[in-house]
Amino acid sequence: SSSSGDEALRDKRARILSRGLPKQKPIEGVKQVVVVASGKGGVGKSTTADILTITFLLLTQTKEVGLLDADIYGPSIPKMMNLKGNPELTAKNLMRPLKNYGIACMSMGFLIEETAPVVWRGLMVMSAVEKLLRQVDWGQLDYLVIDMPPGTGDVQLSVSQNIPIAGAVIVSTPQDVALLDARKGAEMFRKVHVPVLGLVQNMSVFQCPKCKHETHIFGADGVRDLAKTLGLDILGDIPLHVNIRETCDSGQPVVISQPQSDA
Repeated sequence: SSSSGDEALRDKRARILSRGLPKQKPIEGVKQVVVVASGKGGVGKSTTADILTITFLLLTQTKEVGLLDADIYGPSIPKMMNLKGNPELTAKNLMRPLKNYGIACMSMGFLIEETAPVVWRGLMVMSAVEKLLRQVDWGQLDYLVIDMPPGTGDVQLSVSQNIPIAGAVIVSTPQDVALLDARKGAEMFRKVHVPVLGLVQNMSVFQCPKCKHETHIFGADGVRDLAKTLGLDILGDIPLHVNIRETCDSGQPVVISQPQSDA
């Protein structure tokens, strides 16, 4: 019959598609993976990933937390976490993460000179991402936060399809051009069946340090409006504040160096 023929065709398509997708394999020793992503660069994604990871540790106290910098071309985490040097190797030839503030960190920035550009084609980048995921001795982690590169390309798809991810956090400024790409990022994760935990609105407001007047430099509530459209939660607002920028640049994130500050 026509219906049984259609069903057989669907089954055949499903089998062909399933062969083309890699089977997800957990990262050894890691219980939960959370990715922090953005459609556009320059919206403060790495800063948010950095602060989020430290906050995980501060709030849970007893949990073991790690941070993986998956941005091969522009690694930021070594500077933000105030870490330098090359990882040591274990007896099994696995890289040991560098540690600061009690957080295990791994980044391409530990493997190359600080000022050296990574001039690689896509296949080399994918190989490096695979090594950062699979050839690192994470020990036993309750949470691993992955700072993803901007965009919706090969790295995002490879990470999403190769390892089980508990959820994705999308970071954006309220600016219209950033929101367009943030929406694409959220839709990409939905297509690869990664739960989107919610959106973070970064650089939401600037307060003059002298007169305390507040200005919405990049627009007001753009990310909140996008969250409503997509049926997602807003996880928080991060102001455009000089202390946040200065402390991250100096490798002493504000949640560690100035925990009582308004920022």
